[in-house]
Amino acid sequence: MSAPATIRALIDERASVCPDKPFLLAPAADDDAPATRPRVLTFGALRDECAALEAGFREAGLRPGDVVSVYMGNGIQTATLLLAAMYGGFVANPLNLLCQPSQLGYIVEHSDTRAIFVSRDSRPAIADACVALRVQGFEREILLIETDANAVEAPVFAQAEPALAGAHAPQVAAAAFGARAAQPRDHLNAADVALLMYTSGTTGAPKGVLLTHRNLLANARNITAEHRLGSGDRVLASLPLYHINGLVVTLLAPLFHGGSVVMAERFSARTFWRDVARHACTWINVVPTIVAYLLNQEEQPAFDLSALKFCRSASAALPVEHHRAFEARFGVGVIETMGMTETAAPAFSNPYDAALRRIGSIGLPSGGEARVIDVNGRDCESAECGEIVLRGEQVMGGYYKRPEETSAAFTADGWLRTGDLGYRDVDGYYYINGRAKELIIKGGENIAPREIDEALLKHPGVLEAAAVGVPDAAYGQEIVAFVVPRETDGQNGLDTADLRQHCLRELGRYKTPKEFRLVAELPRGPSGKIQRLKLLQT
Repeated sequence: MSAPATIRALIDERASVCPDKPFLLAPAADDDAPATRPRVLTFGALRDECAALEAGFREAGLRPGDVVSVYMGNGIQTATLLLAAMYGGFVANPLNLLCQPSQLGYIVEHSDTRAIFVSRDSRPAIADACVALRVQGFEREILLIETDANAVEAPVFAQAEPALAGAHAPQVAAAAFGARAAQPRDHLNAADVALLMYTSGTTGAPKGVLLTHRNLLANARNITAEHRLGSGDRVLASLPLYHINGLVVTLLAPLFHGGSVVMAERFSARTFWRDVARHACTWINVVPTIVAYLLNQEEQPAFDLSALKFCRSASAALPVEHHRAFEARFGVGVIETMGMTETAAPAFSNPYDAALRRIGSIGLPSGGEARVIDVNGRDCESAECGEIVLRGEQVMGGYYKRPEETSAAFTADGWLRTGDLGYRDVDGYYYINGRAKELIIKGGENIAPREIDEALLKHPGVLEAAAVGVPDAAYGQEIVAFVVPRETDGQNGLDTADLRQHCLRELGRYKTPKEFRLVAELPRGPSGKIQRLKLLQT
């Protein structure tokens, strides 16, 4: 029997082989007794829910290839909606809950979404974004459907409200590649677009990464093989599904190998180990910020973690001292990995065998090929620093409606540019030295420096500004803003406390710089472009 080529075929196969086996579990509430039976969605029930939701999408007027957005926190319902969209031949579009209003509005417009699922908490932000678009004269037929991330019952399509009215949006498959639109459900194939996920870039405007069924299933297979996972394995999903890591690693990979997922609403240091122990999780998937929070807990977890085989870390470099401290304190080995939205999550992984792992390394290529090249595109020697480039089945087809940026993302011979500077040792292990791009990665979140620059420039006392990322033990990187005051204020006249309050209003707490440094000028290159890396040397 051939391996499933689409998410639909995979869900159907799981429902056929093990219909009564648990797939998604909601962790018990804080006040529940340990013996309380958690809410469970079996593989058979998942297939039935996907089929019902597919029918609902079609009755609401959606066609294969249309974009279906989900703007909700983690939960069984959230996971089911995303899977159902892909199952029905639609394009799933998870929306980041940390998006600022301007970014959210941009994505709603740019994605050509036809329907947006929201919770009671997230609905106001989407409603405001749609109002702003309407004021700008933007028109498109978009439905707004409210549900609950952990609801047991299916969303009621009859209660959907028109967030915007207008023409039917173009279908992603046709608009993205100039090819045919997605075929009817029975004719889905591996090359059809399954996921449209936006990622921040150095230009400030999010880029929509197009991932096909082949891309997603390739990495579900790679993750399963790298970590030796099977039907008896269970993972605690504490990372948000609107991150490629959370979606592919902790949802699609268990679907591929027939495992199960404890779908936590969000990460909580207080309940993390309790949930791992209570549900006998065999592996956990974290980012370095979570490692830091867990290490910061004063009390040693008094739970039975004997079922836990390993901890997987990704999304940002894990500090060596945190890696060693975590393994020593909790007795759980850490497998460090590295990936991108553009590669459907992992592109590198350290080996499962603990004796072969190398602390400080992102590991070996996972399911694809990797090279290190110099500025002229030639291969670097071992230990020679250059840009890491990738090729493989998990690599994206391109960015939605961004042909020039898609072309720039690849070398002339078709290798994806990661924007990461690093090297390969004599044994083939890869190491990251820094980022060629200027993207700030804070706690696994991609933050475009330009977004912070532009917010600072709205302050009347700011003449110029440039934000950079600096190493941080808890978040991987923190934000420092270099500010040139206007002459009328003078270097001593600009109040950094006022700048902080300004940024809190414009950017929110997460993107507000940790530190503001007042300088006389910003370093620039021959073309006049600000040289951010030189700011770190001041």
